[in-house]
Amino acid sequence: MYSFSPKLRLTSIILIIAGLVLFAAGYFINKSYDQASVEHMMEAVHSAGHTAPTHSSETVGPQDHSAHLEHAMMQVANQPLAALHLVAVFFFAASCCVLFFYSIQHAAHAGWSIIITRVMEAIASFIPWVGAVLLIIMVLNVMHIGHLFHWMDPSLVDPNSPNFDVLTLEKSKFLNVGWYVFRNILYVAGASFFAWKLRSQSKKVDQTKDRRDYQMLYRWAVGYIVFFGFASVGWAWDWLMSIDHHWYSTMYVWYAMVSCLASAIALIILVSVYLKRKGFLPEFNDNHLHDLGKFLFATSMLWTYTWFCQFMLYWYANVPEEVNYFFGRFEHYKETFLPMLLLNFVAPLLVMVSSSIKRNYKVVTIMAVVVIIGHIVDYFNMVMPGTVGPYWRNAAVLMLVIGAVVFFVGLFIFVVMTMLTKLKLIPTGNPFLHESKIYEYPF
Repeated sequence: MYSFSPKLRLTSIILIIAGLVLFAAGYFINKSYDQASVEHMMEAVHSAGHTAPTHSSETVGPQDHSAHLEHAMMQVANQPLAALHLVAVFFFAASCCVLFFYSIQHAAHAGWSIIITRVMEAIASFIPWVGAVLLIIMVLNVMHIGHLFHWMDPSLVDPNSPNFDVLTLEKSKFLNVGWYVFRNILYVAGASFFAWKLRSQSKKVDQTKDRRDYQMLYRWAVGYIVFFGFASVGWAWDWLMSIDHHWYSTMYVWYAMVSCLASAIALIILVSVYLKRKGFLPEFNDNHLHDLGKFLFATSMLWTYTWFCQFMLYWYANVPEEVNYFFGRFEHYKETFLPMLLLNFVAPLLVMVSSSIKRNYKVVTIMAVVVIIGHIVDYFNMVMPGTVGPYWRNAAVLMLVIGAVVFFVGLFIFVVMTMLTKLKLIPTGNPFLHESKIYEYPF
């Protein structure tokens, strides 16, 4: 059994408190920005010659100074909720991707991965915690305390309003508050249920060692794969792409999912290597690490493929309402938009391409951290341009984002390690356990 060390427990609590303190500091700095401060931010952006919109709604409705100022005030006010939203969506999606990877292993009757079964179950236990945060964000948006989603403005679907937008009206059959609330609850409740059910069924297999119970585990794993296939598409639309609801991409759901799938593999690596180093998982060896390293490399290359294809197709078509999605990021997010390729593509390609290097615990662990940081930056680029616009180069956003990341990292460590203390690290009832113990990759 795993024992949650007091030192690591204290570290997780310190991270949670530090994250809250940083986020609170950023929140109060954000609230100190008055109209004069926002006008100064607008002047700084325009004086630099950057005029590309970061959200297509900026081209709809009145275009006078007062309308632009009102929009800028709303974008600046969005900073705290946008920072919390991007990190919460990232950790929720990454945890769900871990459960997806877990389910694939059982559906395929894979033998090599049985050793890390409990690691994946523990990470999946984080789903309801971060899901609760997303439901709180949902309530804030529905109550118009937050304004992350422009389509929630009722004036956009009112033909008598100067803000009337016919495209929003056409999409309101899907993008409306009622369906949005229903889908949010479905995503969180459904994923939380499967995380609990798969973990419970896995425990039952250990207790009974009955092949019929293992067959039920297989069936529930297949059920989650089906659920994930639909839900991951839905939350990519609802939580990310609908931020700029005028723009859409048929590749976006793959892009958003693969980003978190790479991060999910990285999380599995970090927890598994930690348990190995502390002596709680001696059965985990460099062959298992090698396979995880292959998946980390493969998902990083797949992410690059989806990123490039989405970018290339839209840039080549040169349709204004589509290209603005990228052009606004080139102008206002040049420090994060293209440089993230160094973390998410160049580094994995140069370091992880070697077969032997995938057996190096230190290198693979470092690359796992690099990939996670890179994809948090990726989610930053997905969320912030459409919610806070060009007004992100200030202390408030820096403290809000770092605070949210530190808080969720601390909470992740606390929840996952606590769950590991309640699980038997070796699933002795699994019929493929012996295969996993003697597994050896020949290259």
